[in-house]
Amino acid sequence: MNALKKVPLRLFGLLVALWLIVPTLIVIPLSFTDRNSFAFPPPGWSLTYYQRFFTDPQWFGALLNSVQLALMVTVLATVLGVAASFALVRSRFFGRGLANGALMAPMMVPGIIVAIAVYTAFLGWHLVGTVQGYVLAHTILALPFVIVSVTASLRTFDRRLEQAAANLGAGPLATFRQVTLPLLLPGIASGAVFAFVTSFDEVVVSLFIQSPALQTLPVKMFTSVTNEIDPTIGAASSLIVVFTTLLVLIPQLVRRSNAN
Repeated sequence: MNALKKVPLRLFGLLVALWLIVPTLIVIPLSFTDRNSFAFPPPGWSLTYYQRFFTDPQWFGALLNSVQLALMVTVLATVLGVAASFALVRSRFFGRGLANGALMAPMMVPGIIVAIAVYTAFLGWHLVGTVQGYVLAHTILALPFVIVSVTASLRTFDRRLEQAAANLGAGPLATFRQVTLPLLLPGIASGAVFAFVTSFDEVVVSLFIQSPALQTLPVKMFTSVTNEIDPTIGAASSLIVVFTTLLVLIPQLVRRSNAN
């Protein structure tokens, strides 16, 4: 009887999974078309648009911009997120709930509202179209994901291990490096991956703060869809799907290595 009750839930879950997966199953074959327009299934197969993606200065330049910005955002958001998580979990100070809400706000506020606020502030600070502006804006968006991941690891962390290390003569820095950090590494790795993906895929805020000299891959893809019909976007989308999927698997590999 209990098994029968679970059938509708399983069917609903299967429909949701298909709804999410089917577009990907359509885009990837389209990226191998030999025509200069979209047709599914492709009448012919070719690697022309993958070659164009890596040889066209605009497409490949946008990819390099996205990767470089995402790497900088990952480092900055991870460092700030780990520090903020320790402060929120292990400290007791006035306004801690308010600080937590402010740090989580970019995750809950609609993206267009964040984009307008960032654009308005950056105009006065002369950060629109600059590397510093991109890194700052993307870090604000990525920070909540790092905090959530690291905070979850900290709340399940057994502090008696740190006390045992201290009793054995280890100083605070040695305890953090040899005990705390290795145990928190899966959570930190998850947060870093989400920070990278958040920056790499961000399009709404990037549209507001872009410049002709600095354009990210999602913005290039958006303009390609709205201004022209270029099947190169299929190759770009397929590469992003594969790349981000591999990135999401990294924390799982870290957890398995730690478990072993």
